[in-house]
Amino acid sequence: MVPPALVAGGLAAATLALHLRDPHDQGSWGLCPTAALGFACPGCGGLRAVNDLGNLQLGAAASSNLLFVLSLPFIAYAFWRWAHGRWTGRPWDPSDRTLRYAAITLGAAMVAFTVARNLPAGSWLAP
Repeated sequence: MVPPALVAGGLAAATLALHLRDPHDQGSWGLCPTAALGFACPGCGGLRAVNDLGNLQLGAAASSNLLFVLSLPFIAYAFWRWAHGRWTGRPWDPSDRTLRYAAITLGAAMVAFTVARNLPAGSWLAP
């Protein structure tokens, strides 16, 4: 159970850091390289979304990075399956086909989200 505990602890520490040092303040966590180039990548607004979720502001989190917020149930499910498998001694072993489809789906969603949030019609998706 050490690896899941370390991941959970690291996520808790990062969430606490984002709660204590608000990423909504300009430059508080440095400058995003893609924002400096003039476009919003799929991760832009992710730190603000985590901060908003830590403050129980789901709407603000979705406004910061909708893709991240929508992916959280899938991330939580994968973490639970992994940790539960470690706990019970029956490791979760998704098939190569499942992993391939998940990677292709995630990649396509990230590309579509990036294109949409950088177009005038999708400006409401921009952080």
